[in-house]
Amino acid sequence: MNEDLLHHVWNFQLFNSKGLKTTEGELVAIIRSGAQNFDSGPDFFNGQVRIGTMLWVGNIEIHIKSSDWIKHKHQHDAAYSKIILHVVWEDDQPVIQKNGERVPTIELSGLVKKSIFDKFEILQNSRSWIPCESEIADVDEFVKIQTIERKLVERLEAKSNRLNQILMLRKNDWEATLYQLLAKYFGFKVNAVPFELLANSIGFNIIRKYRTSEEQLLALFFGQADFLQTEFSGSFPLSLQKKYEFLASKYSLQPLQKDIWKFMRMRPSNFPTIRLAQFVSLFVKNSNLFQAIIEAKNINDLQMLFKVEAHSYFDTHYRFDVPASKNQTKCLGSASIDILLINAVIPVLFNYGKHIASEKIKSKALEFLQAITWERNSIMKKWKKLGMPISSAFDSQALIQLKNEDCSSKKCLTCAIGSSILKPAINDQ
Repeated sequence: MNEDLLHHVWNFQLFNSKGLKTTEGELVAIIRSGAQNFDSGPDFFNGQVRIGTMLWVGNIEIHIKSSDWIKHKHQHDAAYSKIILHVVWEDDQPVIQKNGERVPTIELSGLVKKSIFDKFEILQNSRSWIPCESEIADVDEFVKIQTIERKLVERLEAKSNRLNQILMLRKNDWEATLYQLLAKYFGFKVNAVPFELLANSIGFNIIRKYRTSEEQLLALFFGQADFLQTEFSGSFPLSLQKKYEFLASKYSLQPLQKDIWKFMRMRPSNFPTIRLAQFVSLFVKNSNLFQAIIEAKNINDLQMLFKVEAHSYFDTHYRFDVPASKNQTKCLGSASIDILLINAVIPVLFNYGKHIASEKIKSKALEFLQAITWERNSIMKKWKKLGMPISSAFDSQALIQLKNEDCSSKKCLTCAIGSSILKPAINDQ
């Protein structure tokens, strides 16, 4: 018997409760199983049970064996002094409180259908992409949708923890926090870390000061990225080089090392030089990007904020002093914009709604996700093949969370889909 499974059995009342009695023979009626506690202390808070003729309201403790009470030293912990019911798989030892009274105990062995254990064992021993791969097609569509909604909020909450750390470091400056997060995702997967380091190396107060001058910001970012410490022949890179020398001296800046940037095995349009130029253009175009995001009325408004193009020098270059084969404006593509919105902008918007207690802003963040096309990646292709309902980034973000945080760790007991599979059929109860 697994104690987590026993918690699950109690939480969802997956046992025969007809004629249920304590180990001392008193009739027990379960009115409320209680709220499960995932921290220290009793396993379930605020349960309600009728034992004999007496209604009890309080906390409930779960153990595989009643002797685990002693093993876990609950007899010395005041948090367990007012337990109203001890639920065990096997009652191998009476538990006596300090006042001399025996803790009311019910024993579940013999009351739980074998099918639950069989299904749980199959899930835990599965080597499929997800534990319930062979059963998920039979799960009710409503349960799947409910799971997606729950996991999406869970994913945004998890991102909020990271955002709160950045917000604290940036002294509650939301614009600076957005800048920091956008920098990470502007590097996409390959150059995410260098971009994040670059953003950390430049105070946002400096960005604010020079955001009306694209060339000053280009000098600042390319200089800090260590792309300007070489001999140039072209007038444009030479001009940036001189500007950076002045800025570096004025603000005591130390550049990163150039070799942290990756160019190999990527299309030239994704080179970090192009992404840097587009990143600069974003902040030059939007004098207060965070406020503009707050004021965006629909997804088109939001996407338009990010429709930027690199400085005209990069129409004919991917690197300084290296002419490109053709003249082409380097615009930030729609797919790239959506990645930035999904991973940086919408989480910041949602978290801001939490901070100011605005359900309107939080709802708008969720609506934006529902208006963005779902992500085409290996995880989503497999979910699609399994028949999961996917229509937007709202769904894909939730399913990425489900796969990475639950399925990969086989946390079937905390998943609504897993619970649905484990629940006995009506004719099996």
